[in-house]
Amino acid sequence: MSKLDLKKEYKPLYTASAKEAVLVLAPPIKFLMLNGSGDPNLNPEFQAGIEALYTASYTLKFMLKQAQGLDYMVPPLEGLWWMLLADFDPDRRDDWRWTLMIPQPEPVSRKVLDLAVTAAQKKKPLPALERLRLEIYDEGQAAQILHVGPYGEEAASIERLHAFIKEKGYHFCGKHHEIYLSDPRRTAPEKLKTILRQPISLEAMK
Repeated sequence: MSKLDLKKEYKPLYTASAKEAVLVLAPPIKFLMLNGSGDPNLNPEFQAGIEALYTASYTLKFMLKQAQGLDYMVPPLEGLWWMLLADFDPDRRDDWRWTLMIPQPEPVSRKVLDLAVTAAQKKKPLPALERLRLEIYDEGQAAQILHVGPYGEEAASIERLHAFIKEKGYHFCGKHHEIYLSDPRRTAPEKLKTILRQPISLEAMK
């Protein structure tokens, strides 16, 4: 039996070019999520959240394979980024709000997640596991571009993405979205690949 690969199932959402932005339509997708705030380089809750997300995701994967015979690949980490009462500014890191998240296959339910969290806590207690939630994120129409390089140098790519959106006559209507295609532990900073996405609308938000 072949593995379920959500990256292939939603291929347009995980494919982008660094040369030019493109329009995409994101359907409702189930995510395992965790919220936080502040500069991710200074807030230890950021790395703790990533560890909790991956711990729960792999525990869910092994549980579903054993119970239902479902084998799947754990998708990459994603993040929603925003600021209160202001447009997202990549330079005002202390004011950031973020949601870390990993897509989940349909069989993952709140009940199954609770079982996975309990099992994971027995192996390695992680306080952040208790903050995880399941949520359907319906992003809808968006524009995206690929950023290649360090996370701290995304500003130019974000500007190009925003310029593309304005040229097409769209307005911003949701949170800045990033998809981390590379593992920073195994990839040189200059080779990191990150999809930058911005939800859009033909009508300006009131």
